[in-house]
Amino acid sequence: MSFEFVKKLPTPSEIREQLPLPAGLTEIKKARDAEIRAVLTGQDNRFLVIIGPCSADNADSVCDYVSRLARVSRQVKDKLILIPRIYTNKPRTTGEGYKGIVHQPDPEKKPDFLAGLIAMRKMHIRAIEESGLTAADEMLYPENWRYVSDILSYVAIGARSVEDQQHRLTVSGFDVAAGMKNPTSGDLSVMLNSVYAAQHPHSFIYRGWEVNTTGNDLAHTILRGATNKHGNSIPNYHYEDLNLLLEMYGKVDLKNPACVIDANHSNSGKQFEQQIRIVKEVMHSRRLNADIHSLVKGVMIESYIEEGCQKVGGGVYGKSITDPCLGWEASEKLIYDIAEYE
Repeated sequence: MSFEFVKKLPTPSEIREQLPLPAGLTEIKKARDAEIRAVLTGQDNRFLVIIGPCSADNADSVCDYVSRLARVSRQVKDKLILIPRIYTNKPRTTGEGYKGIVHQPDPEKKPDFLAGLIAMRKMHIRAIEESGLTAADEMLYPENWRYVSDILSYVAIGARSVEDQQHRLTVSGFDVAAGMKNPTSGDLSVMLNSVYAAQHPHSFIYRGWEVNTTGNDLAHTILRGATNKHGNSIPNYHYEDLNLLLEMYGKVDLKNPACVIDANHSNSGKQFEQQIRIVKEVMHSRRLNADIHSLVKGVMIESYIEEGCQKVGGGVYGKSITDPCLGWEASEKLIYDIAEYE
C-alpha cells in the first residue's frame, strides 16, 4: 500500500471528553439552534447573516472578530440572526495551499492533525464563551463531523462535496441546519437532489459503524454561482435565478423550502468588494416578490478585520490568508444596511 499510517488519532468521544462544552454553553447552543430552526421553518421572520473569515486560521483574531460581531448582533437582534463563519477546513481546488486549522494549527508549520483537532475545538468553544454566538463551519470531511457536532449551529456542504454520497448521507443524521451549495457546474437539480437525499433517512457505514439516520428537515440550498467551461464565473443570485429556484422547489417534495445566497465565490467572481452590491440586490429582490422573500432566508458573506488577503506569514492581524474578505468597517455597515431592508 502507498499509505503511510503515521499515528492513530483520538476518537471524537475522546476529544470531547478532553475538551467538553461547558453546560452553560450547551444551553446557548440549544437556544441558538432553536432560533435558526424557527427561521428555516418559517416560524420566525428574522433573516440569517452567515458572516466571517474565509478560513479561521488564528484563534485570537477570529475570536476578536466574533466578539465584534456579537456587539453588532445585540443591535440588530430583532431583525437578524448573525452566525459567525468559523471555517476550520479549507477546500483547495488543486490540493495545494493552506487547508485549515485542522491540518495546520500554525499555518507556517507542517501539518499536525492531533494539535489541529484540539485547536479547532478550543477555538469554537472560546468563540462561544466570549461572544455568546454559535458558529457555522464547512463539513469538508464527513468523518470529522462528530468532533464538532455538539458545538456548531450551521453547517455548509461545499460545491465540490455536494454530489458526494457520504456527505449527503452524513447530513441526513444532523440535528442542525445544513446548507447544500450548488456544484461548480451550476446544475441546480444536483443541489436539490442533495437536499432531497439529506432530508430522508438512510442506512450506511460511518466511522466503522453501521448507522441509521432519520433525515434532516433543515437541509436547504445555497446559491454560490458557477463556473463555465471557459473558467468564467456565472452568477446565480439575480431575480431570475431566484424565480427559477422557486419554480424548481415547487416541483419536488421537500420540507421547509429555503435558500441562502453566498455573495462571494463565483457570484462575485471572488471580487470581495462586490459582496456589498450583491447582498443589496438580493434584499431588493426579496422586497419585490413575496415568494422570493419567503424562500431566501439568509446571505453568506466573507469578512474579516482587515480587507483583502495576504500570503501565509504576511503578519497582518485579522487579514485572510486564503480568499480576500471585506474589512470590518464595511462589514458592520453592511449588516446595519441589511437590517434596514427587514
